[in-house]
Amino acid sequence: MSTWKRLASYAKYLVIPAALIVITVWLLNTPPGLLGKADGIGYAVCHRIDERSFHIGDRQLPLCARCSGMYLGAMAGIIYQAIFSGRRQKFPPWSISVVLILFVAAFGIDGANSYLYLVKTVYPGALPQIPNIYIPNNALRLFTGSGMGLGLAAILYPAFCQSVWADAEDKPALDWKGFLTVVGITVIVDLLVLTESPIVLYPAAFISAGGVLVLLTMIYTMVWLMLIGQDGVFTRLRQLWLALLAGLTMAFIQILAIDLVRFWLTGTWGAIPMG
Repeated sequence: MSTWKRLASYAKYLVIPAALIVITVWLLNTPPGLLGKADGIGYAVCHRIDERSFHIGDRQLPLCARCSGMYLGAMAGIIYQAIFSGRRQKFPPWSISVVLILFVAAFGIDGANSYLYLVKTVYPGALPQIPNIYIPNNALRLFTGSGMGLGLAAILYPAFCQSVWADAEDKPALDWKGFLTVVGITVIVDLLVLTESPIVLYPAAFISAGGVLVLLTMIYTMVWLMLIGQDGVFTRLRQLWLALLAGLTMAFIQILAIDLVRFWLTGTWGAIPMG
Protein backbone atom coordinates (compact mmCIF):
# COMPACT_ATOMS: atom_id res chain seq x y z
CA MET A 1 0.00 0.00 0.00
CA SER A 2 1.33 3.46 -0.91
CA THR A 3 2.09 6.00 1.80
CA TRP A 4 -0.85 8.15 0.68
CA LYS A 5 -3.31 5.25 0.81
CA ARG A 6 -1.96 4.20 4.21
CA LEU A 7 -2.51 7.72 5.57
CA ALA A 8 -5.97 7.82 4.02
CA SER A 9 -6.87 4.50 5.66
CA TYR A 10 -5.95 5.93 9.06
CA ALA A 11 -7.95 9.05 8.32
CA LYS A 12 -11.17 7.03 8.22
CA TYR A 13 -11.19 7.04 12.02
CA LEU A 14 -11.53 10.82 11.88
CA VAL A 15 -14.54 10.82 9.57
CA ILE A 16 -17.23 10.96 12.27
CA PRO A 17 -15.67 13.80 14.33
CA ALA A 18 -14.77 15.66 11.14
CA ALA A 19 -18.37 15.35 9.93
CA LEU A 20 -19.72 16.69 13.23
CA ILE A 21 -17.32 19.63 13.24
CA VAL A 22 -17.74 20.64 9.58
CA ILE A 23 -21.53 20.35 9.52
CA THR A 24 -21.86 22.18 12.84
CA VAL A 25 -19.67 25.05 11.63
CA TRP A 26 -21.71 25.26 8.43
CA LEU A 27 -25.01 25.27 10.33
CA LEU A 28 -23.83 28.04 12.64
CA ASN A 29 -22.61 30.25 9.80
CA THR A 30 -25.54 30.08 7.38
CA PRO A 31 -28.93 31.86 7.43
CA PRO A 32 -31.52 30.57 9.93
CA GLY A 33 -34.45 28.33 9.08
CA LEU A 34 -34.78 25.42 6.66
CA LEU A 35 -35.01 27.66 3.61
CA GLY A 36 -32.05 29.63 4.97
CA LYS A 37 -29.98 26.45 5.10
CA ALA A 38 -31.11 25.62 1.56
CA ASP A 39 -29.95 29.13 0.60
CA GLY A 40 -26.57 28.31 2.10
CA ILE A 41 -26.27 25.27 -0.16
CA GLY A 42 -27.44 27.13 -3.25
CA TYR A 43 -25.10 30.00 -2.45
CA ALA A 44 -22.11 27.71 -3.02
CA VAL A 45 -23.07 26.72 -6.58
CA CYS A 46 -25.40 29.39 -7.98
CA HIS A 47 -25.30 33.14 -8.72
CA ARG A 48 -28.79 33.46 -7.11
CA ILE A 49 -29.81 36.48 -9.21
CA ASP A 50 -33.31 37.43 -8.09
CA GLU A 51 -34.76 38.12 -11.55
CA ARG A 52 -33.56 34.73 -12.78
CA SER A 53 -35.16 32.78 -9.97
CA PHE A 54 -38.62 31.56 -9.05
CA HIS A 55 -40.26 32.99 -5.93
CA ILE A 56 -42.62 31.92 -3.18
CA GLY A 57 -44.32 35.26 -2.71
CA ASP A 58 -41.41 37.65 -2.28
CA ARG A 59 -39.10 34.85 -1.16
CA GLN A 60 -36.47 33.78 -3.72
CA LEU A 61 -35.80 30.06 -4.11
CA PRO A 62 -32.35 28.82 -3.02
CA LEU A 63 -31.27 28.22 -6.63
CA CYS A 64 -31.89 30.17 -9.82
CA ALA A 65 -34.24 28.78 -12.47
CA ARG A 66 -31.41 27.10 -14.42
CA CYS A 67 -29.79 25.52 -11.37
CA SER A 68 -33.19 24.51 -9.98
CA GLY A 69 -33.91 22.70 -13.23
CA MET A 70 -30.48 21.10 -13.29
CA TYR A 71 -30.68 19.63 -9.81
CA LEU A 72 -34.35 18.66 -10.13
CA GLY A 73 -33.47 16.82 -13.35
CA ALA A 74 -30.45 15.22 -11.74
CA MET A 75 -32.49 14.06 -8.76
CA ALA A 76 -35.17 12.61 -11.04
CA GLY A 77 -32.50 10.70 -12.94
CA ILE A 78 -30.67 9.47 -9.83
CA ILE A 79 -33.84 8.39 -8.01
CA TYR A 80 -35.23 6.62 -11.07
CA GLN A 81 -32.01 4.69 -11.66
CA ALA A 82 -31.63 3.85 -7.97
CA ILE A 83 -35.10 2.30 -7.98
CA PHE A 84 -35.21 0.62 -11.38
CA SER A 85 -31.59 0.14 -12.50
CA GLY A 86 -30.17 -1.43 -9.39
CA ARG A 87 -26.41 -1.85 -9.70
CA ARG A 88 -26.08 -1.46 -13.45
CA GLN A 89 -22.72 0.10 -14.24
CA LYS A 90 -22.68 0.75 -17.99
CA PHE A 91 -23.28 4.19 -19.45
CA PRO A 92 -26.25 4.79 -21.75
CA PRO A 93 -26.06 3.44 -25.32
CA TRP A 94 -24.80 5.83 -28.00
CA SER A 95 -28.33 6.60 -29.25
CA ILE A 96 -29.34 7.95 -25.84
CA SER A 97 -25.95 9.62 -25.43
CA VAL A 98 -26.56 11.62 -28.61
CA VAL A 99 -29.79 13.00 -27.15
CA LEU A 100 -28.01 13.82 -23.89
CA ILE A 101 -25.30 15.65 -25.84
CA LEU A 102 -28.04 17.72 -27.48
CA PHE A 103 -29.43 18.50 -24.01
CA VAL A 104 -25.98 19.67 -22.90
CA ALA A 105 -25.61 21.76 -26.07
CA ALA A 106 -28.98 23.40 -25.42
CA PHE A 107 -27.85 24.15 -21.86
CA GLY A 108 -24.65 25.75 -23.14
CA ILE A 109 -26.34 27.81 -25.86
CA ASP A 110 -29.08 29.09 -23.59
CA GLY A 111 -26.59 29.81 -20.82
CA ALA A 112 -24.26 31.73 -23.10
CA ASN A 113 -27.14 33.69 -24.62
CA SER A 114 -28.52 34.46 -21.15
CA TYR A 115 -25.12 35.61 -19.86
CA LEU A 116 -24.66 37.85 -22.90
CA TYR A 117 -28.08 39.37 -22.26
CA LEU A 118 -27.12 39.99 -18.62
CA VAL A 119 -23.88 41.73 -19.61
CA LYS A 120 -25.73 43.96 -22.06
CA THR A 121 -28.37 44.78 -19.44
CA VAL A 122 -25.86 45.68 -16.74
CA TYR A 123 -23.46 47.46 -19.09
CA PRO A 124 -25.54 49.19 -21.82
CA GLY A 125 -23.67 49.37 -25.10
CA ALA A 126 -21.36 46.45 -24.26
CA LEU A 127 -20.50 43.90 -26.95
CA PRO A 128 -22.63 45.49 -29.71
CA GLN A 129 -20.99 43.23 -32.30
CA ILE A 130 -22.44 40.08 -30.64
CA PRO A 131 -26.24 39.90 -30.96
CA ASN A 132 -28.50 37.94 -28.65
CA ILE A 133 -30.09 34.97 -30.38
CA TYR A 134 -33.34 35.49 -28.44
CA ILE A 135 -34.63 37.05 -25.23
CA PRO A 136 -33.90 34.58 -22.42
CA ASN A 137 -36.55 33.61 -19.89
CA ASN A 138 -36.89 31.43 -16.81
CA ALA A 139 -38.90 28.74 -18.57
CA LEU A 140 -36.04 28.08 -21.00
CA ARG A 141 -33.54 28.22 -18.14
CA LEU A 142 -35.58 25.63 -16.24
CA PHE A 143 -35.97 23.20 -19.15
CA THR A 144 -32.39 23.45 -20.42
CA GLY A 145 -31.13 23.11 -16.86
CA SER A 146 -33.21 19.96 -16.44
CA GLY A 147 -31.72 18.48 -19.60
CA MET A 148 -28.25 19.08 -18.23
CA GLY A 149 -29.29 17.48 -14.93
CA LEU A 150 -30.49 14.36 -16.72
CA GLY A 151 -27.13 14.16 -18.45
CA LEU A 152 -25.29 14.43 -15.15
CA ALA A 153 -27.44 11.68 -13.62
CA ALA A 154 -26.95 9.42 -16.64
CA ILE A 155 -23.16 9.64 -16.20
CA LEU A 156 -22.85 9.83 -12.43
CA TYR A 157 -25.09 6.90 -11.45
CA PRO A 158 -23.30 4.17 -13.43
CA ALA A 159 -19.93 5.70 -12.51
CA PHE A 160 -20.95 5.44 -8.85
CA CYS A 161 -21.97 1.80 -9.31
CA GLN A 162 -18.61 1.06 -10.94
CA SER A 163 -16.77 2.67 -8.02
CA VAL A 164 -18.79 1.03 -5.25
CA TRP A 165 -20.16 -2.42 -6.06
CA ALA A 166 -18.18 -5.62 -6.37
CA ASP A 167 -21.20 -7.25 -8.03
CA ALA A 168 -22.21 -4.42 -10.38
CA GLU A 169 -24.19 -5.57 -13.41
CA ASP A 170 -22.61 -5.11 -16.83
CA LYS A 171 -25.74 -3.50 -18.30
CA PRO A 172 -26.67 0.11 -19.17
CA ALA A 173 -28.25 1.91 -16.24
CA LEU A 174 -30.62 3.64 -18.68
CA ASP A 175 -32.32 2.06 -21.68
CA TRP A 176 -34.77 3.87 -23.97
CA LYS A 177 -37.80 2.95 -21.87
CA GLY A 178 -36.19 4.25 -18.71
CA PHE A 179 -34.80 7.31 -20.43
CA LEU A 180 -38.15 8.35 -21.92
CA THR A 181 -39.83 7.71 -18.58
CA VAL A 182 -37.43 9.92 -16.62
CA VAL A 183 -37.61 12.63 -19.32
CA GLY A 184 -41.40 12.55 -19.03
CA ILE A 185 -41.25 12.78 -15.24
CA THR A 186 -38.85 15.73 -15.47
CA VAL A 187 -41.05 17.58 -17.98
CA ILE A 188 -44.06 17.15 -15.69
CA VAL A 189 -42.05 18.45 -12.72
CA ASP A 190 -40.89 21.46 -14.74
CA LEU A 191 -44.43 22.25 -15.87
CA LEU A 192 -45.55 22.12 -12.25
CA VAL A 193 -42.72 24.45 -11.23
CA LEU A 194 -43.83 26.92 -13.92
CA THR A 195 -47.21 27.22 -12.20
CA GLU A 196 -45.20 28.91 -9.39
CA SER A 197 -47.61 27.46 -6.86
CA PRO A 198 -46.14 27.44 -3.34
CA ILE A 199 -47.35 23.84 -3.01
CA VAL A 200 -44.88 22.95 -5.77
CA LEU A 201 -42.11 25.45 -5.10
CA TYR A 202 -41.55 24.56 -1.44
CA PRO A 203 -40.65 20.91 -2.13
CA ALA A 204 -38.82 21.96 -5.31
CA ALA A 205 -36.65 24.30 -3.24
CA PHE A 206 -35.59 21.54 -0.86
CA ILE A 207 -35.23 18.83 -3.52
CA SER A 208 -33.03 21.01 -5.72
CA ALA A 209 -30.86 22.10 -2.80
CA GLY A 210 -30.70 18.51 -1.61
CA GLY A 211 -29.68 17.53 -5.12
CA VAL A 212 -26.52 19.58 -4.72
CA LEU A 213 -25.63 17.55 -1.63
CA VAL A 214 -26.54 14.23 -3.26
CA LEU A 215 -24.41 14.80 -6.36
CA LEU A 216 -21.43 16.15 -4.43
CA THR A 217 -21.67 13.31 -1.91
CA MET A 218 -21.68 10.70 -4.68
CA ILE A 219 -18.67 12.31 -6.36
CA TYR A 220 -16.66 12.66 -3.15
CA THR A 221 -17.59 9.16 -2.02
CA MET A 222 -16.00 7.86 -5.22
CA VAL A 223 -12.94 10.02 -4.56
CA TRP A 224 -12.70 8.75 -0.98
CA LEU A 225 -12.93 5.10 -2.04
CA MET A 226 -10.18 5.58 -4.62
CA LEU A 227 -7.95 7.29 -2.04
CA ILE A 228 -8.25 4.46 0.48
CA GLY A 229 -8.13 1.75 -2.18
CA GLN A 230 -11.60 0.34 -1.50
CA ASP A 231 -13.36 1.03 -4.77
CA GLY A 232 -15.45 -1.81 -6.16
CA VAL A 233 -15.41 -3.98 -3.03
CA PHE A 234 -18.87 -3.52 -1.49
CA THR A 235 -21.82 -5.87 -1.73
CA ARG A 236 -24.30 -4.31 0.72
CA LEU A 237 -25.55 -0.76 1.15
CA ARG A 238 -24.99 -0.78 4.91
CA GLN A 239 -21.27 -1.35 4.30
CA LEU A 240 -21.13 2.04 2.62
CA TRP A 241 -22.15 4.24 5.54
CA LEU A 242 -18.64 5.41 6.44
CA ALA A 243 -17.68 6.13 2.83
CA LEU A 244 -20.94 8.03 2.28
CA LEU A 245 -20.34 10.01 5.47
CA ALA A 246 -16.83 10.85 4.24
CA GLY A 247 -18.29 11.95 0.90
CA LEU A 248 -20.92 14.08 2.65
CA THR A 249 -18.27 15.66 4.87
CA MET A 250 -16.10 16.54 1.87
CA ALA A 251 -19.18 17.98 0.15
CA PHE A 252 -19.85 20.20 3.16
CA ILE A 253 -16.20 21.26 3.29
CA GLN A 254 -16.50 22.49 -0.30
CA ILE A 255 -19.83 24.22 0.35
CA LEU A 256 -18.57 25.81 3.58
CA ALA A 257 -15.38 27.07 1.95
CA ILE A 258 -17.22 28.64 -0.98
CA ASP A 259 -19.90 30.11 1.31
CA LEU A 260 -17.33 31.75 3.58
CA VAL A 261 -15.21 33.13 0.75
CA ARG A 262 -18.19 34.42 -1.21
CA PHE A 263 -19.76 36.05 1.85
CA TRP A 264 -16.40 37.61 2.78
CA LEU A 265 -16.10 39.05 -0.72
CA THR A 266 -19.70 40.22 -1.17
CA GLY A 267 -21.14 40.66 2.32
CA THR A 268 -24.52 39.30 1.21
CA TRP A 269 -26.30 35.95 0.96
CA GLY A 270 -28.03 37.21 -2.16
CA ALA A 271 -26.88 37.48 -5.74
CA ILE A 272 -23.34 38.18 -6.84
CA PRO A 273 -23.23 42.00 -7.15
CA MET A 274 -23.11 43.17 -10.76
CA GLY A 275 -21.74 46.55 -11.78
